[in-house]
Amino acid sequence: MLGQLRKMQVSLNSPVTYQLPLSGQLVDLNPVIGKVIKLQYTGNIFCIYCGRKTSKSFNQGYCYPCFTSLARCDMCIVRPERCHYHKGTCREPEWGLEQCFRPHYVYLANSSGIKVGITRESQIPTRWIDQGAVQALPIMKVKSRLISGLVEIELAKHVSDKTSWQKMLKNIQVDVDLSATRDELLEVCSEEIAAISEKFGDSAVEILTGESMVEIIYPVQCYPKKVKSFNLDKMPEVSGILEGIKGQYLLLDSGVINIRKFAGYEVKLSI
Repeated sequence: MLGQLRKMQVSLNSPVTYQLPLSGQLVDLNPVIGKVIKLQYTGNIFCIYCGRKTSKSFNQGYCYPCFTSLARCDMCIVRPERCHYHKGTCREPEWGLEQCFRPHYVYLANSSGIKVGITRESQIPTRWIDQGAVQALPIMKVKSRLISGLVEIELAKHVSDKTSWQKMLKNIQVDVDLSATRDELLEVCSEEIAAISEKFGDSAVEILTGESMVEIIYPVQCYPKKVKSFNLDKMPEVSGILEGIKGQYLLLDSGVINIRKFAGYEVKLSI
């Protein structure tokens, strides 16, 4: 079947259920594990926002005009503490108001070790699955993306805010007590969190102590001992036995491929 790649759709089951979108088609991937698959890149790339054909993809699927004009491609999405909406310089004020000025969650996750992250409520648990986390725990609910970024900066002084994707794919992690880590972070960062709360109002930051930890199991038969990553720009044909799926990666016996990275790429999928 021929179509344009999009990030895999996920459902929190045991194990996680994956579907691969191909130009409107949804391919159930869990039943394909153990079978040989082949992805053949046609050389065509289409912007995931406007649909125009482009010679190069930016920010995981956008053409250059969209990359430079859409608020969702601005640096403040990666670094929310740099939000400049209040300066009147948001690329898309209506989009920014809708997406960024709504409740966000600060969470702890265990992917390649303990990390802190932020996400909108609508992205729970998708965000955790996309990062390949095996455990996750919401620890705060805040009023905006900017506030979540400011809180994350303070917590990231004590725990990582990044995932080592190689370790994640090798499944190198041990179970951790995220509730204990939460309590430790809240204590050590109490003054900084209080200052943020005072700046934005008493209801700007809500500490969550009653949330249950979420455990995530992935459909993987075998984890790679060495991680070899495929790049469709350099190797337009990728094939091998699908041994599992974790995060947004297909784990083949011949290497791994990050599907989200190649959103908008036109491929032929054979099973």
